[in-house]
Amino acid sequence: MTAHTALSSSLGTCTLVGAGPGDPELLTLKAVKAIQQATLLLVDDLVSDDIVGFAPAAARVVYVGKRGGCTSTPQAFIEKLMIEAVQQGERVVRLKGGDPFVFGRGGEEVEHLNAAGIAVQVVNGITAGLAAVTTLGVPLTHRAHAHGVVFVTGHAKPGSSGPDWRTLAATCQAAHLTLVIYMGISSAAHIQTELLAGGLRADTPVAIIQHATLAQQRHAACTLSHLHETLSSEQLGSPSIIVIGNVMRALLALDTPTAAQPWVA
Repeated sequence: MTAHTALSSSLGTCTLVGAGPGDPELLTLKAVKAIQQATLLLVDDLVSDDIVGFAPAAARVVYVGKRGGCTSTPQAFIEKLMIEAVQQGERVVRLKGGDPFVFGRGGEEVEHLNAAGIAVQVVNGITAGLAAVTTLGVPLTHRAHAHGVVFVTGHAKPGSSGPDWRTLAATCQAAHLTLVIYMGISSAAHIQTELLAGGLRADTPVAIIQHATLAQQRHAACTLSHLHETLSSEQLGSPSIIVIGNVMRALLALDTPTAAQPWVA
């Protein structure tokens, strides 16, 4: 039996769907169609009720939330549940915040499902790192300020030292890149120290966006030297995106002339 035949023999189907940053109007048409056809939805913690509401009334909804610092559903259990449901003929939709392939562990799930002989379809979603700055009217790249963008996680895998922040700082400084940090709130003090030590300028503009695209969205603008101080004073927590780079300079200009204190909305 060929690999293609094995992957095509499953009774059910499995689709990893990116639910985007939260606003249901930012879903793709393909994502809505997949949700509407599901018989079982496995839903991440940050997916809004409005998005789950596109599912048929008869569909089963199982919440398998995963958030840093909170009790999470084990990944192995989620993958086992997906495989068993597809083998039983279910139309499974794994509904993930943002994009399944941007810090969503979608790659791991595809590998496990493929190993079980199950083909997987992936529907992209708008990742929070893009949507967050768009809500502020700021780009991630700009011919005059940023020649590229780096997406990086601030949440290291257990047993791992995480990103080399000093190397990232030097690279972003030299190549004029925007640095977008996911899941970096709990380690913000360490990140700030390492980026400064790596050569990123203390006056580099920073934006912190919490609950991007949702009604409760808040954000603050500051400089890199005030990142941790701003998070503490303005009580910005997870889920938040931290964006560092000169593309934020226009946003920072809305603040005081010295930009010494954060601007919050």
